[in-house]
Amino acid sequence: MKRLSILSLFIFILILTGCKNDQNTDHKNLETTMKDPHSYGNPDEVIIRHLDWTAVVNFEAKTLSATAVLTIENLTGTDSLVLDTRDLAIESITLGKEKEVTPFRIGQADSVFGAPLTITIKPGTNLVTISYQTKPEAAALQWLSPAQTLGKKTPFLFTQSQAILARTWIPLQDGPQVRFTYSAQVSVPPGMLALMSASNPQKKSENGVYQFKMEQPIPSYLMALAVGDIEFKPVGKRCGIYAEPAQLEAAAWEFSDTEKMVEAAEQIYGPYRWDRYDVLVLPPSFPFGGMENPRLTFATPTVIAGDKSLVALIAHELAHSWSGNLVTNAVWDDFWLNEGFTVYFEGRIMEHVYGRDFAEMEQRLGFEDLKATMAELGDTSRDSHLKLDLKGRDPDEGVSDIAYEKGANFLRVCEKAAGREKWDTFVKGYFEKYAFTSMTTEKFITYFEEHFIAGDSVLSSKIRLKEWIYGPGIPDNVVEYNSVRLLAVDHEIKRWNSGTKATELNAKSWATPEWLYFLRGIPHNESLERMEELDKTFHFSTSGNSEILAEWLEHSIQVGYKPAYPAIEKFLTTVGRRKFLKPLYQQLLRTNSGKELAWSIYVKARPGYHSVAVKTIDEMIGWSKN
Repeated sequence: MKRLSILSLFIFILILTGCKNDQNTDHKNLETTMKDPHSYGNPDEVIIRHLDWTAVVNFEAKTLSATAVLTIENLTGTDSLVLDTRDLAIESITLGKEKEVTPFRIGQADSVFGAPLTITIKPGTNLVTISYQTKPEAAALQWLSPAQTLGKKTPFLFTQSQAILARTWIPLQDGPQVRFTYSAQVSVPPGMLALMSASNPQKKSENGVYQFKMEQPIPSYLMALAVGDIEFKPVGKRCGIYAEPAQLEAAAWEFSDTEKMVEAAEQIYGPYRWDRYDVLVLPPSFPFGGMENPRLTFATPTVIAGDKSLVALIAHELAHSWSGNLVTNAVWDDFWLNEGFTVYFEGRIMEHVYGRDFAEMEQRLGFEDLKATMAELGDTSRDSHLKLDLKGRDPDEGVSDIAYEKGANFLRVCEKAAGREKWDTFVKGYFEKYAFTSMTTEKFITYFEEHFIAGDSVLSSKIRLKEWIYGPGIPDNVVEYNSVRLLAVDHEIKRWNSGTKATELNAKSWATPEWLYFLRGIPHNESLERMEELDKTFHFSTSGNSEILAEWLEHSIQVGYKPAYPAIEKFLTTVGRRKFLKPLYQQLLRTNSGKELAWSIYVKARPGYHSVAVKTIDEMIGWSKN
């Protein structure tokens, strides 16, 4: 080896240093500080880097008494820190370790966005301490009475911060482009377990005091807290299940493949970056299927079917550990970057663990859902663009099959056009480069064109990127899956529609996707006699599978199959998952008799729904006009 001159050695060291910095991305240099239409915050001037949170949970008053110590970085020397709040009672605010009292003001409140909290700071301020209390009606918090839990003895609390509800329980810059680490101390009544989107205990403490750390920076919508009579069971070396004691064994069995899913995901797109992946099964009032809180997915009990047929939900929330949690949409107009990538990745995980034929059934059903959403929106709707325009609206309105299924299908178009190997190399590199940062649609397009298209005009013409992102509807180069197993179900649908008896259908080995496809394929004007025949043969009205039951109940409302109506009332008063509530209430509201039934059910059910579900159903049913 030749000797290096001093200059050559210096240059060589610089090159090595540059390579090292490229591999270990300086995340601050990749930060996005654009104006967020859904946040009052000013992260372009001063940004939160760390939260130290202390809280006392009061079930009787339904409040959190808390202190938030914010470590901030003043980027511009501004004299104001602006935070998002909604219905918080601010008690005091101080600066620095010396706890110097500082002026603050709360601006005019908006029913959706809350009110800006403007705090006077100094150019050198790096600590801001806020003492405050939440209100019983805080939209992110659901306080459940013992009667609303499975055990019936202990109350329960859980949060839902996405999209802009973190501001109802913590004063923060409540936009997805602001990432921070956090530590917490939470005090709860003895005999209860507290959990957060952080490092978690696996046993109850005697004094009810718990400590938490989240060392990876997260956006505010991934802040999460749950408190209740909860126990833990491991299902792998870094995976476990939390649930109420009466449901723990069933949940642990249902999700026993979780570790396999993590391993499958790592094989596709690189290391899992969040240390542990645990799942908390919540009471049935949880408004979503799942919530991808880092280290601790919140899951609905409606996916516990007893046969692992609904575990795609876990694959979806796990996939968020890369798409969404690791690389996050900068603002909610870019929501497809979270959910489109996640649905695509979910399919890859399911294919790896359960086989391509099962994954293709799920993808086919997802595409049918997308077509139904497009029929509802209309071919020219701006809400059918991947890049949304949600300014002035609740970002929750961006939650539709457009972001999820259209987004995923665009990525399947990319995979098909270039081949899986090239596509996977690109996506893996994307996650690595932008880990723990936020992404806009425009920045993604630039990266996509530079590193994936790379001047290949033929590949670009096959994909038609801007048509997918900025255009309405579903482009005609869409990838459609013709599942062999669903083709067999098509044959059975034809047999049923031509008069074959239910007992003669070849359906014994069907999984959930096949049953859903079948139920969607039978006539909307099915006779009551034939509905009764199906019900007696397959026991749909008493199904323990929530997906199949919800599909059957919706069909029963359409045709007026009254024997299913007691099951409709039971379902709507015991399940709070918005995915199920919305279509069932929609069907009921189409007739006068159905409206009466919807009202009578909703009066009973509404107190048990989370505010996210209440907002949706209130608007549908006209509750505020009552």
